[in-house]
Amino acid sequence: MEAEIKKQQSIQSNQLLKLEYVLGIVAIISVFILGSVLLKTDMLFFRLLIGVGLGYTLTRAYTGFAGSINRAYATGSTKLLRAMALMFFVTTLATTTFLLYSNPTNYDLWINPINVGLIAGGLLFGFGMAFSSCCASGVLTDLATGFPRALITLLFFGIGIFIGFPIQHTASWVSDSWFSTSIGSQLQGGVFLPDLFKWDGLNGYVGAILLTALFCGITVYFAYRYERKRKQQNRYMEHETEKLQEQPDTFDSKDYKLFSQATYNRVFIKPWSLKQGAIVISVLFVLLMGVTKAGWGASTPFGIWFGKIVMFLGVSPESVASFTKMSADPFVLPFFEHPISVQNFGILVGTVIYLLTAGKMKTMFLQGAHIQKREAALFALGGITMGLGTRLANGCNVGALFTPIANFSLSGWIFFIFLALGGIIGNMLAKRLF
Repeated sequence: MEAEIKKQQSIQSNQLLKLEYVLGIVAIISVFILGSVLLKTDMLFFRLLIGVGLGYTLTRAYTGFAGSINRAYATGSTKLLRAMALMFFVTTLATTTFLLYSNPTNYDLWINPINVGLIAGGLLFGFGMAFSSCCASGVLTDLATGFPRALITLLFFGIGIFIGFPIQHTASWVSDSWFSTSIGSQLQGGVFLPDLFKWDGLNGYVGAILLTALFCGITVYFAYRYERKRKQQNRYMEHETEKLQEQPDTFDSKDYKLFSQATYNRVFIKPWSLKQGAIVISVLFVLLMGVTKAGWGASTPFGIWFGKIVMFLGVSPESVASFTKMSADPFVLPFFEHPISVQNFGILVGTVIYLLTAGKMKTMFLQGAHIQKREAALFALGGITMGLGTRLANGCNVGALFTPIANFSLSGWIFFIFLALGGIIGNMLAKRLF
């Protein structure tokens, strides 16, 4: 009897896997057909595809900006942090192809101001991501893998951004930079690294690339030192997903068959390494910048979405605009006509596509389906501090860290320092509270 029950369970499990595989393929086809037909412009369709690619990569490579700090604190492993440093350098090097012999002001470069807001925003964002275990892009992927936590975080993330809008748009300590370079002052104000090396023979880009390489190298050096110290103290634990990613490849080409489970596993299921994820994200970023002339942003729409909720509850667009010190246009623009909202939606879709095609959707969703009341309060705190932090720093982990670094802005590296410090403080406090 017991054997028969196990057999039935195995059959049901296999049927569920096949159903997820089919739904995953259907989702891929639907993205191309429905996206091209229903979205109003080709650019919106392009944004959707970039978002899908980002979400798929972040999930399949088990990577994320928040994890670079949180994972290092929790386990001692700095593999993700080192992969992020590689991604920073590769992306910066690649974007030079657009900027070297063109006018940088023709691009929407995120040369963010360096001021109190940048420092405070980095601390708040790092603190919040320790509590919610995610960031702006991570909360979108987590909607499929940890729905209650991600939903609470996203709601309060939006609240934090919404109440931070008027500060961002009126406070001089958020908008004015302590120091700027010539190109930096023509953009948002701040330091554009090539301006510091105009004498290098290539408009300052040789010096800027070498300086970026130095910053990345310093990051990797301290990451290795920290990891070594944790190992010497017997306080190092290999992260579970890193074990999964580093399993040896047993595939033998002599057994290759196009239509086989082995081929399907390699194409759709086998996790990508952290370095593979970093390279793919770099490529997607370069495509995004080449086509849109702007980098990757994610957090601002969360505040706009909360504004839409406020309007749904009866508040007029004019009142929302007056409070946020913004135009009412973003709040009344339909969701699927807002470029970054479409891109963010794509991140969620990309996550779902990987989980379905890998047969992991039900398992991952159920694993994160239950939270305690105290955890919910901490996720809310994490969301609201991250949201407010993005307004003070003029961006999140992609808008104040990744994109500025890739755009040669010194602000990205300063944000990185205080993000890490805020993450350490937040993890220390979260550990005590949990």
